Amino acid sequence: MTQRTNVTRTIVFWCPDWPITAVLRARGLTAEAGALDPGALDPGAPEPLVAVIEKGEVFACSPAARREGVRRGLRVREAQSRCPDLLIFPYEADLDIRSFEPVVAAIEEVMSGAQLLRPGMCAIRSRGPSRFYGSDEEAALWLLDTLDSLGITDARVGVADGPFTAEHAARSATRPRIRIVPEGGSAEFLAPLPVRLLGAPQLATLLQRLGIRTLGEFAALEAQDVTARFGQDGAHLHALAGGLDSRRIVPRTPPRELDSVVSFEPPLDRIDQVAFGFRASADRFIEGIAAAQLVCTSIRVEIDSDAGETSERTWLHPRSFTAADVIDRIRWQLQGSASETGLSSPICYVRVIPESVDDIGNHEQGLWGTAAEERIHHALSRVQSMLGHGGVLTAVVGGGRTLADRQNLVAWGDRPATALDRKQPWPGSLPTPAPSTVFETRHPVTVVSADGRVVTVDTRGALSGIPNAFSTGGTFRPLSAWAGPWPIDERWWSSAAGRGIRSNRFQVVDDAGLAWLLVNEGDSWWAEARYD
Repeated sequence: MTQRTNVTRTIVFWCPDWPITAVLRARGLTAEAGALDPGALDPGAPEPLVAVIEKGEVFACSPAARREGVRRGLRVREAQSRCPDLLIFPYEADLDIRSFEPVVAAIEEVMSGAQLLRPGMCAIRSRGPSRFYGSDEEAALWLLDTLDSLGITDARVGVADGPFTAEHAARSATRPRIRIVPEGGSAEFLAPLPVRLLGAPQLATLLQRLGIRTLGEFAALEAQDVTARFGQDGAHLHALAGGLDSRRIVPRTPPRELDSVVSFEPPLDRIDQVAFGFRASADRFIEGIAAAQLVCTSIRVEIDSDAGETSERTWLHPRSFTAADVIDRIRWQLQGSASETGLSSPICYVRVIPESVDDIGNHEQGLWGTAAEERIHHALSRVQSMLGHGGVLTAVVGGGRTLADRQNLVAWGDRPATALDRKQPWPGSLPTPAPSTVFETRHPVTVVSADGRVVTVDTRGALSGIPNAFSTGGTFRPLSAWAGPWPIDERWWSSAAGRGIRSNRFQVVDDAGLAWLLVNEGDSWWAEARYD
C-alpha cells in the first residue's frame, strides 16, 4: 500500500476553555468579543470559578477552578465539594458556536480561508499568510494580535505540516504562545507524545497492552502490518502518528446573514404600530430565506423596550413561516407581556433570527394543502399568547425507568428535550411493548402465595413465596404466569420524594389472560398498569 505523503502546511489557533469563555460572555461576566475595553475588567479582580455541566458531569472548567481541584468528568456534587464557590452553568453547544462566530469573522479579515475544526479552534492554510506577512512566525504573531484585540489573551498558535501536528503544536505552546514545527519535522515532534492523542480510546488501550505507548513507537511499525491488523482506520491513524496528515484545509463558506432587525426611533408604544412597522422587514426576511433555497421552521424573536426590558422567545411552525406568521408571532409575544392598559414601556428594537432552516424542496405544499394542521397550530399558539407560555401543554413520551418518569408535558411550540432521553439505554426500564393503560393513581393490590401468605421481596431480590393469586378489590384472581422481580433502586437519598424505598416490578397474567404490571415496595403491592 502506498502512503500519501503530501501534507499541507497549516496554522492552527486554539482558544483554551472556550466553553467557559462563551458562557462568561453570554452571561455578561466579561467583555463581549469585538467590543473589549481594556479598562473594562479590573486586572486585580480574582479569576472566576466557573464550570459548565453536561449530563450531571463537568464538561469544562476555568483555570481557577482547576487549581481548586475541579476536573472534567467530575460529578457536580464532587466538584462543588472541592470548590464551594464554583459557579455552575449548563453546557450549550449552540452558544459555543454562536460566540465563536465573531472570532472567526475577525480572523477572516486578516487571513482568508479559515476552516472551523470545533468551537475554539480553527485551521488556516499557511502558504498564503506566511508569504504575505513574510514568515510563519510573523503570520502567527498577526493572528495573536487579532485575537488579543478581541479579548482572547490566552490563545495559542501552532504551525506544522498537517492539521493534526499543528493542533498539538498549538496545545503545547506556552510562552511565547507560538510553537512552530519545522517543515519535515512532524514525525520527530510527535514521537514522544502518548498514543491516546490519536482520539481512538480502544486502539490506544490495545496498543498500550502491546507495549506501544508513544506515537513514535506506533509510527515505527510497518504500514502493511498495521493495515492488516487494524484496517483502514488504523492505517489512517498510523499515518497521523508519523506526521503524514494528508487532510486538506477546506475553507468555510461564511454564513449568509438572514436576521432581520428594526430599530424604532422614536420608540413605539402600541402593539399594532410595532407590528405594522416590522411588516416590510418581515417580507424581506422571508424573501431572503427563500432566495437561499431555504425555509424557516423556527424563529427567535428578541424585543427590547425603552426601559431596558428584554423579551426573547423561540417560536416553532408545523411547516414553514410566512411573513404574516412572523408578524403574528411578534404581536402575540407583545400581547403576552402587555397588561390591560397596554405596553409597560415603548418598544425600540425588534430582531427576528432564523433558528432552524430546512431545504425548500422538503416543504412543498401537498396536493390538497395542509390548512387543517396550520389552523390548529395557529389557534393553539394564539391561546398560548393569552394564557402564558405554560398555558397550553403537549404530552410527549420521554426516557426513564418508570412509567411515571416517561410521561412529560411540554409547552406548545417548544421542542421536547426527550428524543435523546429515549435513546439512552436506561438499564432497568421496561422492555417493549409498553402497557397500553397506565393508571393515573396506582391501585393497591394484594399478592399471595399458594398458602395464602402475602408475598414479599427481600433486599437480595428473593421472594418469600411463589405468586399464586392477586386481589384488586377483595376477589382473588389466580395467576397463570408471572415474571420478575426487576428492582429499581435509584435516588436512594431522596426518601422525601418517595424514591427512598426499593421497588420491584412484576409482570403477571391472570386466569382470564389479562396482563398486569405490579410494583412491590416493602410489604405493599400496587397495580401500575395493564396490558390490554
